[in-house]
Amino acid sequence: MYEPNVVGDWQEYDELAGLRVRVHGLEASEPPRGRDDAAEGLTYFSVRVTVENRGGRHSTIHLEDGQIDVRLGPDGESAFIDWRNSQFIEGFDVYPLRRATAVLYAAGPEASLSLVDVQIQLRVDDDWAERRLWAGGIGLQEGAVQAATGRDGLAHQVSNFLRDQAEEGTA
Repeated sequence: MYEPNVVGDWQEYDELAGLRVRVHGLEASEPPRGRDDAAEGLTYFSVRVTVENRGGRHSTIHLEDGQIDVRLGPDGESAFIDWRNSQFIEGFDVYPLRRATAVLYAAGPEASLSLVDVQIQLRVDDDWAERRLWAGGIGLQEGAVQAATGRDGLAHQVSNFLRDQAEEGTA
């Protein structure tokens, strides 16, 4: 069974040697250029998507509108994506041991923000990577796991330990 990543986890791509992606920084946040009129009555939040190159050569990264899908609540309804305020990665060369981060601003009903799913389909050079899913929610600690993700307590503890050990060397 395919198991989603937890917001805060790194996902490595087997088909793209050395590249990994992380969805993190999921938090309630107002957009920098003001609210979109279409988001009236909705609660804004932001999410960061970081691409890291641990390979030996540079890669041209594309992470633009249409490659990020955000779903909210138990029914997986689509979030309002504020394209005007969001910052994407559009044809950026990520060299070895470097990162690039996209910041997405979205909005949805406040009651649905405890369950947020973010799906990413990264394009590297001219190749498409497989879609990957991260699950989280507003108000949860980054890396916290809900029962809906299907992980048990021990697997969560091991994942947290490994992530903490890996991040010590990448700071």
